[in-house]
Amino acid sequence: MAESSQKLIIITAPSGAGKTSVTKYLLEKIPQIQFSVSATTRKPRSNERNGIDYYFVSEDAFHSKIQEEDFIEWEMVYEGKYYGTFKSELQRIWNDHKIPLLDIDVKGAIHVHEQFDGNCLTIFIEPPSVEELKRRLQSRGTESLESLQTRLNKAVFELSFKQQFNKTIVNDSLQQACLEAEAAVKTFLKL
Repeated sequence: MAESSQKLIIITAPSGAGKTSVTKYLLEKIPQIQFSVSATTRKPRSNERNGIDYYFVSEDAFHSKIQEEDFIEWEMVYEGKYYGTFKSELQRIWNDHKIPLLDIDVKGAIHVHEQFDGNCLTIFIEPPSVEELKRRLQSRGTESLESLQTRLNKAVFELSFKQQFNKTIVNDSLQQACLEAEAAVKTFLKL
């Protein structure tokens, strides 16, 4: 699928580490990039819109898309909740002469990085500590005790892969993390 000139950027992190905040910052600061909307089987949150935040699809439709090989990557990120990146979404952005910015889970990021090695910048956003990550997740007010523990266990597992990415940024200060990510992207894109 990738042509030699087709680049992409991936922001990945354990849940609650700040990847969405860093992604939003980059989209505001760098006009050459465009957000790649992921597909998911989870229900939309009250502030989320289909086609803008995610493509919300049924589990049956998601499985059909897997069979049709419509995804560049997909994962069951949490029990019964699938996420993936449509090949057509990347092509749509390249057709607009932009660079796709993917905000995806760690395993999906590794999978895409393997396919686009020379044309891909991967940035891993690391929380300052697991304790701080727990505090951030609790402050969202969206997690049950069970889901909080699931996310924390997954985060510890995901942290073990950070060395597989081009750049790791510790998000101790969101402003500093955003500036580091911006510098890395501008270097990658030769801006």
